Amino acid sequence: MGDDLEVGRLVARARAGDRQAFGELYDRHAERVFRFALARLPEPADAEDLVQRVFLKAIEALPRYEERGLPFGAWLFRIARNALIDRDRVRRPTLPLDDAAQAHAAEHEQPARAVELSAEQERVRAALAALTAEQRDVLVYRYFAGLTPSEIAALMGKREGSVRSLQFRALAAMKRRLEPESAAAGRLAEDVL
Repeated sequence: MGDDLEVGRLVARARAGDRQAFGELYDRHAERVFRFALARLPEPADAEDLVQRVFLKAIEALPRYEERGLPFGAWLFRIARNALIDRDRVRRPTLPLDDAAQAHAAEHEQPARAVELSAEQERVRAALAALTAEQRDVLVYRYFAGLTPSEIAALMGKREGSVRSLQFRALAAMKRRLEPESAAAGRLAEDVL
């Protein structure tokens, strides 16, 4: 609760024109907004651009910001989500995962591992794409942006219990989509050996 109070004070100072306070708000939230954007955009540079657009829109809208039950961080994620929707109208984004592991494997001359990682990322990407929009959003907010269930609930206009239930169903759906192939591969390996 103390952190919420501190953010509230920073927001009040930023609304009054205190640049340093807005800088502190940026420092507190930019990394999480970046991870959220990175989970939804094909390139890190695109995610960085989106973060800049989100904070620019936040600066422009800050004089009109009122908490009204939606904490500042959730308000930023709503701006980010709307910016992604606007972007989607122009082109269909992919759901990238961490390509750093693939690059790391390639750097260390492990082409088989790089191919394996790429295939696994594609399976996860396909499983995410098969979820409902709400399920996908909950997983991205929770695991890529690092939001708490209460923050997600405020952002999505749902109760925290509903968010937890949605997250549970999304993870179960992901597991169902990812397990059959793994189980089949395991049985095939047992048959071969």
